Amino acid sequence: MSILPSIVKRLNAKRLSQIEHFRKYPRETQQELLLKLLDSARSTEIGKTFDFGSIRSSAEFGSRLPVRSYEEYSPLVDRMLKGESDLAWPGKIKWFAKSSGTTSSKSKFIPITTESLEVCHYQAAKDILAIYSTNYPETRIFSGKALTLGGSNSINQFSEKSIYGDLSAVLIWNAPFWVEFVRTPKQKIALIEDFEKKLDLITRTTLNQNVTSFSGVPSWYLTLIKHVLAYAGKQNLLEVWPNLEVFFHGGISFKPYRDLYKQLIPGDRMHYMETYNASEGFFGIQDDPSRQDMLLMLDYGIYYEFIPADRIGTGQVVPMTLGEVEAGVNYAMVISTNGGLWRYLIGDTITFTSLTPYRFLITGRTKQYINAFGEEIIVDNAEKALEAACRQTGAIIGEYTAGPVFMGSGTRGSHEWLIEFEKKPDDLDKFTGCLDETLKSLNSDYEAKRFKDINLVRPVVRSVPTGTFNLWLRSKNKLGGQNKVPRLSNSRELIEELYRFAGPGIGEGRE
Repeated sequence: MSILPSIVKRLNAKRLSQIEHFRKYPRETQQELLLKLLDSARSTEIGKTFDFGSIRSSAEFGSRLPVRSYEEYSPLVDRMLKGESDLAWPGKIKWFAKSSGTTSSKSKFIPITTESLEVCHYQAAKDILAIYSTNYPETRIFSGKALTLGGSNSINQFSEKSIYGDLSAVLIWNAPFWVEFVRTPKQKIALIEDFEKKLDLITRTTLNQNVTSFSGVPSWYLTLIKHVLAYAGKQNLLEVWPNLEVFFHGGISFKPYRDLYKQLIPGDRMHYMETYNASEGFFGIQDDPSRQDMLLMLDYGIYYEFIPADRIGTGQVVPMTLGEVEAGVNYAMVISTNGGLWRYLIGDTITFTSLTPYRFLITGRTKQYINAFGEEIIVDNAEKALEAACRQTGAIIGEYTAGPVFMGSGTRGSHEWLIEFEKKPDDLDKFTGCLDETLKSLNSDYEAKRFKDINLVRPVVRSVPTGTFNLWLRSKNKLGGQNKVPRLSNSRELIEELYRFAGPGIGEGRE
């Protein structure tokens, strides 16, 4: 047996001890971190405006600074992009992660500092390996290559003062030189903007390499896996990379893809480890393989606050500290970071499953929900209902989105689901019924609106051809790794756009 895992374990011992410390002392860790952030930024414009130097507690911090969305923060970011220094973090910020979200037509540029790269994103990558190798001491991932599939990874010059790209591009460009020896493909290929060209080159260059792990967004890795299998003429991925053992995944829920991955990577040697990272920071790691939730990482230079999600938009926005949250409540996250974000409403929602230590599940987005009729359907409801419907009908889902069917003069409201099935259900009507009944069981507001079909009638589920969602993404210049399809919407805009790519006959007869 190779001695490499034991060497790695010894090297990681100090870091694992630090993780154990914040698990035991989470509130103390966060309070200390907040004061350190404030001290670092006390001489910046925002630090002087709110007198960071005199703040001594989280209560003082919360009473002075407003909570801001990106739209409210963007004037400051625009000044950073133009090269102004010492605005929200010491010095001049050169790098920006361009948000690849599809929920807004306006691009977001998230500042990336040296501290956020080193203390947050790169430290998280090390922690993932440390935790994984501790959970699986017999691992052989270090004997092979880590395959990384980024998005539309070009690096762009905003001006002579600043550079931007999607987060994966920024991380690849700034990675230490030694990463090139353990990662595949090489930087030159990884930064190709043409996603389809990159797929082809990755396939050709990695086919005969010893790939032992890969990391990224599940939906885009399915595209790569299918491309690799078609090129190699193989039935499953272990025929191509027999030593593949783990997928570090994040970005979207893995639930709709789990069964398909089991088919494409058969056997029980393959492991899956969820992570929660975004342009704004790295937040969580699935530290216990027997659980589905993730550990909130408390020492990456991110100070957390939380707002009950049902209060967003009500004017009753009073963020809570980590010590004030409860398990089982849906919270919107507010973060202050070593990337120069202060009380920033990131737009994601989570629910804590444990407070000792703090573990959580991602439940959705503050702006991704259906509430056209007071039903309050969130992404977590949708994922669980689809999972149940797939289980009952043998279906496997590739992509999906849902939105309202508004009431007409003689019709009642409903929901319409467009689903790209990897494996179609044996009975679409049964699938729809199970989806509907599970949503009722999960969400009392939905159940009330569906009572006797008074407000809402049974949802409509339409199967769209394979590739429909990719065609839509390509039309938006968003075909690539970090881009995500909005799952739920309060409008029909996305659904109507998708009909143009689904082909004739899809959606005929709709109101």
